[in-house]
Amino acid sequence: MTEDAVQQPRRPRVVIADDQELVRTGFRMILTARGIDVVAEAGDGAEAVAAAVAHRPDVALLDIRMPVMDGLEAARRILARVPGCRVIMLTTFDLDQYVYAALSAGASAFLLKDVTSAHLAAAVRLVDTGDALLAPSITRRLVERFAAGALDPASASAAPRLHRDLAPLTPREAEVLALLGRGLSNTELAAELTLSESTVKTHVARIFAKLNLRDRAQAVVLAYETGLVSPGGSDD
Repeated sequence: MTEDAVQQPRRPRVVIADDQELVRTGFRMILTARGIDVVAEAGDGAEAVAAAVAHRPDVALLDIRMPVMDGLEAARRILARVPGCRVIMLTTFDLDQYVYAALSAGASAFLLKDVTSAHLAAAVRLVDTGDALLAPSITRRLVERFAAGALDPASASAAPRLHRDLAPLTPREAEVLALLGRGLSNTELAAELTLSESTVKTHVARIFAKLNLRDRAQAVVLAYETGLVSPGGSDD
């Protein structure tokens, strides 16, 4: 087989939105150096939506706090108008009150603004595959805090409630969803339930289809919203 015949890795197409030009430039350089195409940049949420509609990227990297339109509203509009796009939200610290609303709105991941170069590129590639970036040490703590009622009124009203009717799920699927809410990976789910990973993947896919969930991030939010996982529970 010739070198040209070797299949090259997929190059995700990304839109970067941040009101700080230096941040956008830094992210562009990082992603481009790692084989990820930055197709557009935006300085506010409205520009981000326009860029996403025009370029149909695989991933939109959005700062939560931007002028004109914040990242949360931009995420909602992008996901509604470009359904195939995945959203990664950027935040300055892991206590940002908008993160829970962002996950509820359909964001597949969030990253702190001081993310390492390798982690940023890995996150883009991960969500591009249809997965969600869930770091239990941060994501579950955030969801627990805000699902328990710590959202401020503005942020709480901005967070859409997910499909709350779990009736379509079988008892086994409900059990899997509860474990997803605790942040377990497919490997950990398989060990916990004494199932093969392929069976676990089938259960997860069926849960997503029945409840119209985009990915594991929304599954975590839903598990808390429906009471399958209790905020502050000992799931660690």
